[in-house]
Amino acid sequence: MNSAATTPFATGPARAPRLMLSRLLKTAAIDARGQRLGHLVDVIVRLPADGGYPPVTGLVAELGRRQVFIPAEVVRAWQPDRVELASARVDLRAFQRREGEVLLRADVLGHRLLDTANARLVHAHDVELTAGPAGGWVLSGVDVHRLRWLHRPGHHPHHPFRDWLAFEPLIGHQPSLRVRHPLARLRRLKPAELADLLEDASAPEQREILTQVHADPELEADVFEELDDDQQSHLLADRSDAEVADVIAHMRADEAADAIAGLPHERRLPVLGLLPDQHRVKVTTLLGYHNATAGGLMGVDALALPGHTTVHEALQAVHQATTTQPEALATVYTLTPDGRLAGAIGLVALLQADPDATLHTTADPDPVHVPAHADQIEIATLMADYNLPTLPVVDNDHHLLGVITIDDVLDETIPANWRRREPAPHHHGAGAAA
Repeated sequence: MNSAATTPFATGPARAPRLMLSRLLKTAAIDARGQRLGHLVDVIVRLPADGGYPPVTGLVAELGRRQVFIPAEVVRAWQPDRVELASARVDLRAFQRREGEVLLRADVLGHRLLDTANARLVHAHDVELTAGPAGGWVLSGVDVHRLRWLHRPGHHPHHPFRDWLAFEPLIGHQPSLRVRHPLARLRRLKPAELADLLEDASAPEQREILTQVHADPELEADVFEELDDDQQSHLLADRSDAEVADVIAHMRADEAADAIAGLPHERRLPVLGLLPDQHRVKVTTLLGYHNATAGGLMGVDALALPGHTTVHEALQAVHQATTTQPEALATVYTLTPDGRLAGAIGLVALLQADPDATLHTTADPDPVHVPAHADQIEIATLMADYNLPTLPVVDNDHHLLGVITIDDVLDETIPANWRRREPAPHHHGAGAAA
């Protein structure tokens, strides 16, 4: 593991003091007179809104049979075997958790974290506290390596703790979740990675991940598009019609149609009725096709222009098509005045063509196409034989109905069990895999 994977404040001769939670738990709480008051049962931190290192705000100590709160500012010294207080007086009122507080033993130790550096869920087997440069202590590191039976608790001879900022905690405490920074470090992950995590997560973990993802409607829709049909239906089932419509309204029309089709029959029309008019028309059109045909696979958004359009004008149209699926823009199509498919030109060929030439003279006048009833085998064979990133779908009169993109075909043709193979290593964040 390289140095980027270790916790902060770890360089130079003046290495900041640090403590491991596993050693702190059950240690004695000593008052200013040296008397043992009780023992430590948990450490409290607050997750900052800026996503930085959580500061320690207090302790939970057990005095007799009562658990009480000890503010961090009254702790005079932190030692591996005891915590020394600056006062002999302790508020004996029973500890009550406040909004935004995270208990390291109850919420983190032994629970799963989202490893954003490697896009997977891991268990926290220990956590590390580091003395901050401005005073106080912060939660700085986490150990996701399971200890072998011959290792003593708190003893980590072969690996360092990893930086806390490489993880997103799934603490399962809704009041604390509400005050956290929206999305936090989840933006490091791609929608497909978040979908894989959701499929591996428990129900409470799913709820927490989705609560954060919900802060970005576009990301939420992208994640739902990447879920398999059963998981998508399961996660939408607990939402109201309005909430389901809100997600589907941000999805591509073809993906939205699949999501609608996965709902119980009695919910389809109410959800459709809540969609924006233009989106509802597209989705309703696609629902008229069997999902295993070209009509069921296609998207209705495509860039189709008159044949007299110049190459320069076509590129301007690509530039302005910000709401069209990017994969569909790999090919520009030309139409006759009555809307029939007349030609196709790839984006690279368009970039290399004379800007003043017209599409009529540069586009392929006989593009490969399929009818709406074509099956998946025919579609995949044509796209493979002709190296097509997109495939137009036409009706009986050759009018352009929509476009199938290569990602739609891959989703349908890759065997389901391939999706469950061991994922490849990820390299888009700091921290080596455990």
